[in-house]
Amino acid sequence: MLPPDMPFQLPDLVPDPLERILRAAGVVMGSLVAGWLLSKLLFGALARYARRQPGVMAQSVTEHLCRPVSWFLPVLVVSFTLPLTLLDNQGLEVARRLVETALLTTFAWCLIKALDVVQTLVQRHYQITDADNLRVRKLFTQLQFVKKLAASLIAFVAVAMVLMSFATVRKIGTGLLTSAGIASVIVGFAAQRSISNLLAGFQIAFTQPIRLDDVLVVEGEWGRVEEITFTYVVLRIWDERRLVLPLNYFIEKPFQNWTRTTSQLLGTVFLYTDYTIPVEAVRSELRRIVEANPLWDQRVCVLQVTDSKERTLELRCLVSAANSSRAFDLRCEVREQLVRFIQEHHPDSLPKTRTLTEPTDQPFAPAAAAAE
Repeated sequence: MLPPDMPFQLPDLVPDPLERILRAAGVVMGSLVAGWLLSKLLFGALARYARRQPGVMAQSVTEHLCRPVSWFLPVLVVSFTLPLTLLDNQGLEVARRLVETALLTTFAWCLIKALDVVQTLVQRHYQITDADNLRVRKLFTQLQFVKKLAASLIAFVAVAMVLMSFATVRKIGTGLLTSAGIASVIVGFAAQRSISNLLAGFQIAFTQPIRLDDVLVVEGEWGRVEEITFTYVVLRIWDERRLVLPLNYFIEKPFQNWTRTTSQLLGTVFLYTDYTIPVEAVRSELRRIVEANPLWDQRVCVLQVTDSKERTLELRCLVSAANSSRAFDLRCEVREQLVRFIQEHHPDSLPKTRTLTEPTDQPFAPAAAAAE
């Protein structure tokens, strides 16, 4: 029994600073390990399911989301167990800000990688390597632009939320909003090229004057569209070079698109021969050549005399193929075989220059004799 004049006191339950630090470290480490084990269990079960029932969805999720989720889940568990650290108000506030920043960053990472999952599912469902891939290339062009735009928006919102969680940044943001009109005018003048490129990107993505894998002739170069970004287009030239052009180029300047509506193409071969060439024999040989060639798509095979010049006839062979690459190879083979045919069967009909010499009755008189 305590004396009646002595007040009752509870024992001191508040841990000392060292004990608080150790307790907080233990809670954080335990939470991180628990979140890591949870992610391993989750993706281990998903991997077993993918082995039992192979599918694109499970494989794509495992491939793209394994790493970001392995970071996100531990941070998420720490955010739930943070009050158990028994930190003081100042320490708890600092820890809470750090955890919120890490949580927002890892969650944005997961969302961006989820876009890769969607892109993989679409690409596995549609094959751009098919012969008739016009609809697929339209879809892939829009998908690529929308994916990059969504990833940029996710990153922008995540950074904005992290910065706005600090009071100082919020005050600066409030002050900037009051002068938004002036700022927008200044930014508009400073970034008008970037904004015009962004708008051109929207126009290209949805009106589609060009698409991924389109065959273009730009600046005298033949190539395929390899990549379309927010600001430029990468053209893969036939000899493995890369031609990089701004998006505005395809809005403001003319260019050739050989696969705008279809990949079928007509190829021309010009031959220059003597007037004695038997045109019908060459026409029959052309028909025989293309009918035996698998590159010909059986649509067009025509030989015409398109010009008669001073010393030669111009023969134009018109043949068709399924795409530009096959058309180029077909033209080369037709040209080579027709030249060989003329050399072997009609060598006298190769181009030649004729000179007519008329005889004269009087003998040749030197100029000196004529002067006398």
